[in-house]
Amino acid sequence: MKKLLSLPPHLVDCFHELTGLSHDEYFCSNDPVNHRLGSGGGTTWLLDQCFKAQAEEQDFMKWMGKEKRILIHAGGHSRRLPAYAPSGKVLTPIPVFRWERGQRIGQTLLDLQLPMYEQMMQKTSDSIHTMIVSGDIFVRTTKKLPTLPDADVVCLGIWLDASVAKNHGVFICDRLTPDTLKKMLQKPSVNELKRLETDHLYLTDIGIWFLSDKAVKLLAERSHDANGNFVEYDLYSQFGKALGTDPDICDKELNKLTVAVISLDDGEFYHFGTSREMISSMVNIQNVMRDQRRIMHHDRKPQQSMFVQNAVTEITFNDSNHNIWIENCHIPDSWTISQDNVVTGVPKNHWKVKLTPGQCLDIVPIEDDLFAVRTYHIDDRFDGAEQQKPMFPVVKERDLESTVDAMIKGMPMKDGCVLRMMSADDLANEANLFRLFKQREEYLTKACEKLAENWKHSVFFQLDLNDMSKRFEKHNMTMHSDISDDVQRMIRIHNAMFRGEDEKAFALLREAIVNPIVEKRQMPHMTAQPDQIIYGRSPVRIDIAGGWTDTPPYCLLEGGMVVNLAIELNGQPPLQVYIRPCAERRIMLRSIDMGAHETITHYEEIERFNVVGSPFSIPKAALYLAGFHPNTCKKQYESLEAQLNDFGCGFEMSIFAAIPAGSGLGTSSVLAATVIGSINEFCALGWDKHEVCMRTFVLEQMLTTGGGWQDQFGGVMGGVKLLQTQEGFNQKPMVRWLPDQVFTDPQYEPCHLMFYTGIRRTAKQILAEIVRRMFLNENKQLQLLRQMKDHTLEMADAIQQQDFQRVGTLMRHTWIQNQTIDSGTNPPEVEALSTLIDDLCLGYKLPGAGGGGYLYMIAKDPEAAIRIKHILNENRKNPNARFVDMSLSRQGLEITRS
Repeated sequence: MKKLLSLPPHLVDCFHELTGLSHDEYFCSNDPVNHRLGSGGGTTWLLDQCFKAQAEEQDFMKWMGKEKRILIHAGGHSRRLPAYAPSGKVLTPIPVFRWERGQRIGQTLLDLQLPMYEQMMQKTSDSIHTMIVSGDIFVRTTKKLPTLPDADVVCLGIWLDASVAKNHGVFICDRLTPDTLKKMLQKPSVNELKRLETDHLYLTDIGIWFLSDKAVKLLAERSHDANGNFVEYDLYSQFGKALGTDPDICDKELNKLTVAVISLDDGEFYHFGTSREMISSMVNIQNVMRDQRRIMHHDRKPQQSMFVQNAVTEITFNDSNHNIWIENCHIPDSWTISQDNVVTGVPKNHWKVKLTPGQCLDIVPIEDDLFAVRTYHIDDRFDGAEQQKPMFPVVKERDLESTVDAMIKGMPMKDGCVLRMMSADDLANEANLFRLFKQREEYLTKACEKLAENWKHSVFFQLDLNDMSKRFEKHNMTMHSDISDDVQRMIRIHNAMFRGEDEKAFALLREAIVNPIVEKRQMPHMTAQPDQIIYGRSPVRIDIAGGWTDTPPYCLLEGGMVVNLAIELNGQPPLQVYIRPCAERRIMLRSIDMGAHETITHYEEIERFNVVGSPFSIPKAALYLAGFHPNTCKKQYESLEAQLNDFGCGFEMSIFAAIPAGSGLGTSSVLAATVIGSINEFCALGWDKHEVCMRTFVLEQMLTTGGGWQDQFGGVMGGVKLLQTQEGFNQKPMVRWLPDQVFTDPQYEPCHLMFYTGIRRTAKQILAEIVRRMFLNENKQLQLLRQMKDHTLEMADAIQQQDFQRVGTLMRHTWIQNQTIDSGTNPPEVEALSTLIDDLCLGYKLPGAGGGGYLYMIAKDPEAAIRIKHILNENRKNPNARFVDMSLSRQGLEITRS
């Protein structure tokens, strides 16, 4: 997906070097002839490319369909936001949200915008490849994004009060047809909106438009005259009006385009268009979350409207300092800040400065060693004639102090120090951004050390610690002293992982999950007759959405959400456990499929459950949890033999897994749950299915294999279900059963295919690095996990509506998400197989962590399923590869007695 940044011309050459953003992903465009498309800035590049493609008689629709494009207006000369005129509003540094995790220190407005834009573009139809957005906004929603209709133009709007809407574009729709654009108004008055309200609805344009290839073609044609010269065409007014039914605009071709206006019902809209809006928007964002349980640090700011970033400040703020924005600055203790002050770009100094209310100061590097000084009022806007006035002096560094002092006090400047005067326009074009960004990086580095040192009152442990660790390494920074054991456990876990103490971090997590369960001691009682056998059997599970969101520590911090289904293979539950009493006072363990056995006569043998490679790690850990050890039993015995004497017998446990290891079907977890469930029945422990699954969750932590909770819940709880947990260490999923018609209806059942690839890959190999990134709040991974949860709700909705086609296509997207979170999920051997049948499937994936095992496919129809079987049988590369009959299990775990 290509991102096109419509930037001021002076910024294009240095954008990639300054930001570190890839040329492959970001293309910077500018308008060399200084024309504009609407209020958003120059978009000449895209229109020129489209016009040339038509002029060269290329297949325009084919050319447009090569890739998706997000065109971001980067803010032009930022006339109403002077502080960031040199770099464009889209690169405005944004403070970390006090309630958010995984944000990066030094983030920009662009960093915040893109994740949602990319998600939206993934929801567009095949006819839409272009998205145009404003660079001075931030839009947020807590609900899943709306499904975008297949229209030529799709405009997103938000319900805002007339007092806010009057400053923006507004979509007007008839109340009887609320999704159809009637006309578009630019900055209408409150009275005008009130008059329209009787018969109409109005949505505020938030600057997010989707254009079909056809719409872009028409727009390109109208942006050039008969000689091919570019002409100004205002997208947000002329184009917007022409799309509606406004009788004042008559453009037959444009009027034929289909238009949809979509409301972002739960949307939050934050504008960064002016100095005041920059501060007020940040205040509102910081107050989105007021739940103190979600805020990890204890803020000491005397005023909420005070923002200091990328700066070294030595002054003490107080309650009178409000509406303060200090960025890329050194502010010594000789300064006085009041209120409504924006200060940027100040180099290291020892000046004596006193800013009055509303007074703002920018110092901008010019050429190699000069500075431009700009003072203004917080409400000043440099547009029209003001943009061209030579108002700001250019001086050498030695004359900065006297110049700043004179300008702030409104006095004449020192004779001979001013080299020339610059206009706001010149200043924006001639700023030396390399110097500006270098100074910002130097201040940011110093601020990082302070954040770490002051971790109790800073956002440090909420940050993307993976990014922060790279900064520490790059700049040879030192970490704060170690954290004591009485500090909140999750802070200690983050700290250990940040320091590279991976084992310590995993141990802390393991203790938090295991200890509360182990401390609840058990008292097993034998309930079977001497000749009875306890027989436990379970299906396995296929996860079709949300896998990985159930994995600690992510699920502990944000809750998990998974859709999976329990299945039997070849007509039987493949995981089986048999327990029968025996006269000898010992515990005999047998693995039927592995041909192994072990006799246990001492507690020490049970507690060695975490021996690597042992075929009986699971049953030993299960016995430990069931009370067959002094650490977990309510009654103390001098030996295992003594406990079994009191129990009344010894017993034999036989385990049978009719499925290969590394299958991806949650085998080890469901087998562990089957063992625990069978012991529960044999020993009258009184655990229900939920408790059996939760103890399986603990067992896997004891074995250091980690993992989440969805595998065991997927097999133990039968049928198709949505599993969901809230944040916190008590991960007890809520189970919502879903209808199973898309899997069992005779017209769909033949379309569900299971093929064993013969390739094995255990989840533990994949798990460690992904969990490490979770510990470090890695930004991209957190964003993806949140998207996976939203996607899971969509999958549940599709199943609820019994939409077979949509379930299949959503599972295809699940597979893409799995590959994004771990590139090794889809090894070349599997990719070669899936390529053969890709066009015959709605979707497919390797269940579980991926990498091998079974390939689950949803064929487009029964005929396609027959062809898939033929193709894969003819192209088997592994001698063990084969198709396996799968069927839905509605029972899940079953325990019976002979």
